[in-house]
Amino acid sequence: MSWRSLIQNMPGQVRRWLLVAGAAFMLFWFVFFDSYSLLSRIRWHQESTKLNSENAQLRSEIDELEAQLARPLTDEDVERIAREEYGMTRPGEVVYRVEEK
Repeated sequence: MSWRSLIQNMPGQVRRWLLVAGAAFMLFWFVFFDSYSLLSRIRWHQESTKLNSENAQLRSEIDELEAQLARPLTDEDVERIAREEYGMTRPGEVVYRVEEK
């Protein structure tokens, strides 16, 4: 006996119940377990939103840094950088380093 003849010999309510149960199972599978499930799509959308906002923040930071690079350095800026970052001093000057905790 084949499946087709077995299904055709069933009463209408049983066939309808099997059809609804099969459709419900497929819907359940697509929502939760499929590789492109609804839950995966929601997670991907949240991650995409987070990455886009982070990308926008980094782009604004890059624009600020490029604006700083476009501005020429004054003599005071050069002296401040030389003293703070490279520890350079004037002749006869004593420097005491203070480290923050």
